Amino acid sequence: MSVIRAKTLDLKQIRPLSKKRQDNSSLNEHEAINGITNLKSYPRRLVLEMTSACNINCKMCGRNAVDFKPTVFNPEWLEIFEPITEYVEEVTLLGWGEPTLHPQFSDFLKWGDEHGLRKFFCTNGTRLDMLLDDIFKYNVELLTVSLDGADAKTNNNIRCGADFDKIICNITNIVEKKKSLNSEFPYLSIVMTMMESNYRQMPEYVKLAAKLGIQEIKGVYLTVFEKKMLDEMMYNKTSEIKKVFDETIQLGEELGIQVKLPYIQGEDIAGEQFHKNCYVGWRDFFLGSDGYVRSCMSTSKKLFNVADYTSFDDMWNSKEYIDFRSKVNSYNMDIPCKNCYQASYANWNRESSFIQIGNEFAPEWQ
Repeated sequence: MSVIRAKTLDLKQIRPLSKKRQDNSSLNEHEAINGITNLKSYPRRLVLEMTSACNINCKMCGRNAVDFKPTVFNPEWLEIFEPITEYVEEVTLLGWGEPTLHPQFSDFLKWGDEHGLRKFFCTNGTRLDMLLDDIFKYNVELLTVSLDGADAKTNNNIRCGADFDKIICNITNIVEKKKSLNSEFPYLSIVMTMMESNYRQMPEYVKLAAKLGIQEIKGVYLTVFEKKMLDEMMYNKTSEIKKVFDETIQLGEELGIQVKLPYIQGEDIAGEQFHKNCYVGWRDFFLGSDGYVRSCMSTSKKLFNVADYTSFDDMWNSKEYIDFRSKVNSYNMDIPCKNCYQASYANWNRESSFIQIGNEFAPEWQ
């Protein structure tokens, strides 16, 4: 089982796609790779930010560095996507906040299931006990839980307000129900924001996953938004990180756990580029909880408000989207893209990928 690095174009395939979805996805990949800006294909994935609110306070979160106003995704916006759901592969529920705080969160899972979409959400795990039945009722295929340590002390120190033991219990209950139903889904993964305080625990993280019955572990580098977090930064720690990564990968192979890690500084395939070739403007459609469309979660630049256009086709090939696609992989890209810190696309050879202090890294909430 080899290590997975950044997946910049692919999505995780777990079930065969319909002919219409397969054809759309193939066309979409072709248009993305060739830099076509006015698209005949539809996005392969809808990324819906459920809310900008959160019920815990992670010490490294950018929410502490800017003014985050609580916003909640309007379920009526789902009507916009009705004409294209037969082409789209996946609906992903994540963003700056904790998605399961949305009062109608289960309705979004139901909507995705009714339209035959692959369903994925990433959560801090604190509310999974309330969603246990709906995860299986609505056939959630992909579920990721954020844990920033392999033990309670480490995790709870970083993720203030989170209860490691409760979250582990919630995961265990999902695994047990999955076994009782003889189901292969949801595919379970845990993700760690790696920093000085915790990254050496990555091998233990693999062991934790094996113990719980989780299929995949993922590590992402800490992004520093405030000066007080500079001591936790992973920049210029190449030799130490490589040693930990090598041990993590080896354990993953031994225990049958898929390991997903970022490139080590100096080895990123982006070379001297601002970021890896970016395909979010083709593959994904991101709608923020404030009603503004952005190219991805990790940018401050808003393209337009969802109310500015009357149909999805008009939005998808709007002047704003076409302009973004024409610039994102050129030197003329917007400044937030030059400072890219998005886990899959950032160039980890660059210091700016690790540090966002002084940058506009998140949108102004309205």
